[in-house]
Amino acid sequence: MNASDTFTLMQSIGQQAKVAARHMARAGTAQKNAALLWLADRIAHEGKAIEKANENDLKAANDAGHDPAFIDRLRLGDKAVDTMAAGLRQVASLPDPIGEVSEVKSQPSGIAVGKMRVPLGVVGIIYESRPNVTVDAAALCLKSGNATVLRGGSEAFHSNQLLAKWIGEALVHAGLPEASVQVVPTTDRAAVGALITMPQYIDVIVPRGGKSLIQRVSAEATVPVIKHLDGVCHVYIDDETDLDMAWRIADNAKTQRYAPCNTMETLLVARGIAADFLPPMAEIYLAKHVELRVCTATRAILQNHGIAAHQLRDATEKDWTTEYLAPILSIKIVDGLEAAMQHIDHYGSHHTDSIVTTNHIRAMRFLREVDSASVMVNASTRFADGFEFGLGAEIGISTNKLHARGPVGLEGLTTQKWVVFGHGEVRT
Repeated sequence: MNASDTFTLMQSIGQQAKVAARHMARAGTAQKNAALLWLADRIAHEGKAIEKANENDLKAANDAGHDPAFIDRLRLGDKAVDTMAAGLRQVASLPDPIGEVSEVKSQPSGIAVGKMRVPLGVVGIIYESRPNVTVDAAALCLKSGNATVLRGGSEAFHSNQLLAKWIGEALVHAGLPEASVQVVPTTDRAAVGALITMPQYIDVIVPRGGKSLIQRVSAEATVPVIKHLDGVCHVYIDDETDLDMAWRIADNAKTQRYAPCNTMETLLVARGIAADFLPPMAEIYLAKHVELRVCTATRAILQNHGIAAHQLRDATEKDWTTEYLAPILSIKIVDGLEAAMQHIDHYGSHHTDSIVTTNHIRAMRFLREVDSASVMVNASTRFADGFEFGLGAEIGISTNKLHARGPVGLEGLTTQKWVVFGHGEVRT
């Protein structure tokens, strides 16, 4: 397909989505839920078909030499299939935000003024690797009354096309326009350029993928973008803490999965507790083959406790700003809470940061002063996820400060408009 054909295709998809969005804006809750539940049942009962399509994608990715983290994001095993079905059912169970009227106040003129929650319109989503995003995004856009255009990565083409077929069947089953959810049926990169420059059809773009993709979309889009660039997430171990809790959280935040954007990349440790906390923690990481990149003070403590010098690497300035998405961790000893927050502010990406402490005052300072989309106390950064936050699923993580921030679920895909209720009043 040449560039002209791709542009024509995307124009057609955009036009159909715009028409479908008007139908979706007036769709009832029962109708939307019927589509979600039909799709959940189909996925749950046809897991083997999904895995077979996914095997084609995995083979191609392996043949192309992609790294293990990439393959992990692409894989749809039994657990991932079950999670997709569960996410659809959870979204169906959530309250429908559309049409909700709030903040109604009577004015001296006699009118009543309030706000109504409404869909954004047409949401364009560009993503790489993870085929489960196809289902999560479709579910959230559908429940929030939006039409959506999904452009998945070429590496997940077979998985995405099968899921797209089932999504279309679910929409038809519920009496909704099949064009409400469209998965772009081409791997041509020109489709991305067309999608992000069609403000006449697309109301917002959500890019999910590597830094280069998000930078490209941010630079070239003429449509508003909901995004985050990096997930340089921190866990700070305070010198007033429960060591067992701290070891458990720091382990989970790094090793539960290496590829997600909410995985810890830098561990900060208060100097007063470093000698007690770090040696057992390092042993846990090394047993799981995590490469440790450490500051000078950390190296001294660990070598003094019998960890060989060759098992450690000296951290560089670049390490503090690196999102590894791999079994690599930076460790730095800091003088205390203030120094930890300064490090996070200087080197972090405003994604997710956590403090592990038994000191309530310090915990509250951390919550107030760390300027990230998700800030946590005594919890693993891996909880920064729409499903874990009770959103049913997420369409992405936003580090934007306007419109949506953090995991973007149903409410993040809506906006509000002013509504006025009168009784024949006229302005004098």
